[in-house]
Amino acid sequence: MTICTLPERDHTSGLAGAQLDVWARIGNWLQRHQRTIRSTQWIVVAVYLVLLVVPVLLPLPDNAAYIWTNITRFAQFAFWGIWWPFVILSTALVGRVWCGLLCPEGAITEYASSVGKARATPRWITWAGWPTVAFASTTLYGQMVSVYQYPKPTLLILGGSTVAAAAVGYLYGRNKRVWCRYLCPVSGVFALLAKLAPLHFHVDPEQWRASQLEGIRPGPVNCAPLVPFKNMRGASACHMCGRCSGFRGAIRLARRSPNVEIVRIAGETPKPWETVLIVFGLLGLVLGAFQWSSSPLLVAVKQWAAQNLIAANMTWPLDATAPWWLLTNYPLNNDVLTLLDGALLVAYILAASLACGATIALMLAVATRSLGTWDPPRFHHMAQALIPLAGAGVFLGLSALTVTQLRADGIMLPYVGEARAAILVLATLWATTLCWKITDLYTDATVRRLLALTAFCAAMLPANAGWFLLFWIW
Repeated sequence: MTICTLPERDHTSGLAGAQLDVWARIGNWLQRHQRTIRSTQWIVVAVYLVLLVVPVLLPLPDNAAYIWTNITRFAQFAFWGIWWPFVILSTALVGRVWCGLLCPEGAITEYASSVGKARATPRWITWAGWPTVAFASTTLYGQMVSVYQYPKPTLLILGGSTVAAAAVGYLYGRNKRVWCRYLCPVSGVFALLAKLAPLHFHVDPEQWRASQLEGIRPGPVNCAPLVPFKNMRGASACHMCGRCSGFRGAIRLARRSPNVEIVRIAGETPKPWETVLIVFGLLGLVLGAFQWSSSPLLVAVKQWAAQNLIAANMTWPLDATAPWWLLTNYPLNNDVLTLLDGALLVAYILAASLACGATIALMLAVATRSLGTWDPPRFHHMAQALIPLAGAGVFLGLSALTVTQLRADGIMLPYVGEARAAILVLATLWATTLCWKITDLYTDATVRRLLALTAFCAAMLPANAGWFLLFWIW
């Protein structure tokens, strides 16, 4: 197998004589060690494939199996107890480092692109709504087939995504990550969370222009995720791979305020699909997905529906099942969803998404209107302030799987409730701070700003209430 690598060019010459801080030096180190990074990515690919495929070939573990004694249990814990929650956390802390340095799908799609057809990317692929639609679809489908509990659904969803990534890479682009840029189901989530990261690759436009005036002609840089880094101002699309570090002496890894991208940059280019992902996806759909199995409301509705079906002499929805790839169906584990279960599961998650999302959107609209005449770009900018709470909810939901799996093996983590409460409180305060800073851009009237802040705080109530019910009431 031939691994496509970039020429090991030194783009840092433009920084000669400059005093580089530790972050810039780290960025330059990444630029100089691209072959090492590529080798590491293929090691991750190998581990990923083993954990994805081997458990499917083995019988399901019994109650005596532990994470450290059974590869199936270990793989599920690795995917859903460690990988996903901490990739979410790392993206908020250091940007999309996972995407650029470790992601197996990124490595596979870029390699496929290096040997593929190199066709131009069609317009339908570049539709801005794909990341939101793909995230919602995979989240809902994952709940229907119990992806967190069983290896076959894990292979179907993660493996299917990997095959699609390879196919897209083979067909489109040359040495690019078209899949990652436009179609990856979690690229939208990563793009949002990366806006909070206190690290980014900073582009100095004055230094860029100066290098052009001086006639500097540096070697080419392959930006695999197709980021126009000459005009890059935020970390949302950047994969933090370091390939462009030092380019023209104008790009370097640097610190920044975690608030600056949301407050100062996000409002310049409104992105309605990001608002949909935040409001209806991360704050609504995700909550319903983690909440449904513990909800007494769902149990009550199921009992009511069952009674009415029996009274109508229509009992088949209570007995009929579907294949495991449509609805959970593992009779040997006493884990089977009937058609009624599946319909109510889907209805509950969608209802949570719509009810929670509509309430949040309404309160955001009130907050927007409080600042002056109605302005859609301002509405979308206000929604960006919810990103800390949205990210905290995703992390709490996924880390709950970590806690549950460890608890099943007798490992009790201390202060879990206190840690969850602290995360929600801090995320809420952070979102409130972002909102207050954003209002300052649109009006200097304190009363208007306070009215907008009040409505914004009301917008956060549904999500906070939902997590409170899940973790402390139910």
